[in-house]
Amino acid sequence: MATLAAVRPWSRWIARPVVPVMLAGLCILSGAAAFGLLMDLITLVFNQTVDSWTATANRALAAVGVVLLIATARSYRSSVYGTCLRCGAVHTSFTARSRPEPTPAPRRVRVLAYVGAVAFLPYAAMKMTWALGGTFAGVSGAQTLAISERNGASGVWLTLAHWGIDATVLLAALGVFLILGLVRPWGQVFPRWTLALRGRRVPRWLPLTPALIGAATLAPYGVVGTVYATLGTVGVVTVSRGDFPTSGEACW
Repeated sequence: MATLAAVRPWSRWIARPVVPVMLAGLCILSGAAAFGLLMDLITLVFNQTVDSWTATANRALAAVGVVLLIATARSYRSSVYGTCLRCGAVHTSFTARSRPEPTPAPRRVRVLAYVGAVAFLPYAAMKMTWALGGTFAGVSGAQTLAISERNGASGVWLTLAHWGIDATVLLAALGVFLILGLVRPWGQVFPRWTLALRGRRVPRWLPLTPALIGAATLAPYGVVGTVYATLGTVGVVTVSRGDFPTSGEACW
């Protein structure tokens, strides 16, 4: 109904804020339904299977729904407020619609991106400690390797682990690369080291798709995990120790 209201002529009789609010609400619900898709993709890459193909298909369809709802909201905003479909701004002339030269993001946005990049480091340090045979939170590298084998990790995952490389650290490095690319000029135009692609415009979907999927997956994990660990630390809830010696080490 919200989508039809955004494209049908009778939408003019609906108050302007109503349709965007409905579309935003549907985006949130669809995003919640898509939660876990990134983890499914990671599992598929390294293990060549997922826990439930049906659940993964549902999450993928929900993610597609989010994209389509966002596109509908942008189209509605463009038709109602005269904004540019590409950038969301209001242009005063046709020449202003041409693509701007690559420039860094505003300073405040860059600072937020750098904070986001640094936020990956504690996790990467923990996992690399285990990958290199060290001990963290009472669990040794040998124990984490045994746990991976017990949980059915793929040959690729185990091979990297034997080489002292944790696969999720590689993904964290990719996340840092993505975050920095979103705020630096080389994320808008392929840099020289990309060889055949150098100088060409980076398609908008290329960085935005993994950024949106990653944010929709990692943000809830971060919020819920922080609250859960905090409540566990102060003794409000009991944290399951899982494969760790104690609940306190599981919090770490």
